[in-house]
Amino acid sequence: MKNWFNTLHEALDAEGITHMWDNRHIPYDTTLSLTYDDDTRYGHYVSVYRDNTGMYERPVHYKR
Repeated sequence: MKNWFNTLHEALDAEGITHMWDNRHIPYDTTLSLTYDDDTRYGHYVSVYRDNTGMYERPVHYKR
């Protein structure tokens, strides 16, 4: 299983959650989190880390 990706789209696509991201830019060496409200009562939590070389770690996501 691949854990690091060159682009944010690749990282999100690896988990099938590209549609949950709202086009926010992630600065280098930063973790960015958001909540995605879907048809469920509580929605989803999504967190993505971008390292200081520009690589994106596999996102963490779960239903809240």
